[in-house]
Amino acid sequence: MKKTVRTFVAVEIDERTRRAATKLIEKLSVVPVDVKWVAPHNLHITLKFLGDVSLQETARICQAVQKAAVEVEPFELSIEGAGAFPTTKRPRTVWIGSRVGEDQMSALHKQLERRLAKLGFRKDSRRFQAHLTIGRVKRGGPGLSELASLIEENAQCEIGKTTISEAVVFSSELGPEGPTYHPLGRAKLGG
Repeated sequence: MKKTVRTFVAVEIDERTRRAATKLIEKLSVVPVDVKWVAPHNLHITLKFLGDVSLQETARICQAVQKAAVEVEPFELSIEGAGAFPTTKRPRTVWIGSRVGEDQMSALHKQLERRLAKLGFRKDSRRFQAHLTIGRVKRGGPGLSELASLIEENAQCEIGKTTISEAVVFSSELGPEGPTYHPLGRAKLGG
């Protein structure tokens, strides 16, 4: 029997925003580059990746997330602007960013970091940047510059606004068709 579970904390987007993000994925996926595009039902904004944790510890994690969530009121988050890590010229992770609601996302992340650090989870070394990961480049190739150009052309795209009203603790099972996510706990923002 499995004693650990791959775990992360995220916020979900609404269906309208999911459909609009999927249209951008379709637009970018015509480029002949080996990219693993995120399945529409798996689109989310990760707040904190926890890695493999003991099944016994998941209840404490969910409690910590609940305590963090009550500190931030529900808010509206804009999903806009395509980009890539580390840069658009050398894309490894393709994403859609956010602008409106970024301060609240950062506040939620900060609360999570504080609460989860008490459970022994290391704080992120990089500055938090809210983003919706839409693809991961597996291998470069001749189409990489074309993908970079398309990302830059969509740097100002407006996908939509979504209301963030809860944080979710997910488990992630990796499979041949990609990951499958299961909610382990939900924490309403603002109590």
